[in-house]
Amino acid sequence: MYLIIGLGNPTDQHLNDRHNAGFWLCDLIASHLNTSFKTESKFKGELAKGKFQGQDVYLLKPMTYMNLSGESVGQLMRFLQIKPSQLLVIHDELDLAPGVIRLKMGGGTGGHNGLKSIQSHIGTSDYLRLRVGIGHPRDFVEKGSPHQEVASYVLKRPPKAEMALIEDCFDQFMRVFPLVINGDLSQAMKDLHTL
Repeated sequence: MYLIIGLGNPTDQHLNDRHNAGFWLCDLIASHLNTSFKTESKFKGELAKGKFQGQDVYLLKPMTYMNLSGESVGQLMRFLQIKPSQLLVIHDELDLAPGVIRLKMGGGTGGHNGLKSIQSHIGTSDYLRLRVGIGHPRDFVEKGSPHQEVASYVLKRPPKAEMALIEDCFDQFMRVFPLVINGDLSQAMKDLHTL
């Protein structure tokens, strides 16, 4: 069994925000598994269940807002009796450029409020993360233009060129998806990080 969490913020207002990169990829995975999301109020999120090569794969989009994502994740993990080793969290990553995607096991939160919330609710940082590059506002500051705050940047829609790069990295991940689900993380990381 595998549980994939896509992080983002609910409501149409945030649908296209950079912070919703986890939701976007979760939707793509659900499409590949021929499943769809249903609202599950007891888990404070939208849940989908599919099968891949004989394994049950659950997909969760917490509807609690980013800062409280752990409430939804913790409740579902306890209900399904999922271990952290069976968890993949997909989130936006400021420290990677748009179009760059990286798998990482464990580590710190990097200031990401969704990861902080999950860690506090499940009691460990030892789970797999998929970091979707969205770039940092400091990388896009033109000479003489004002600095954009991170909070404002992540809650804005990426320009078309950036979105195309993000969608391309989603395709890269889908090529290694079978390796991830089958537990061949070293090969998945090698393939993904050299694309």
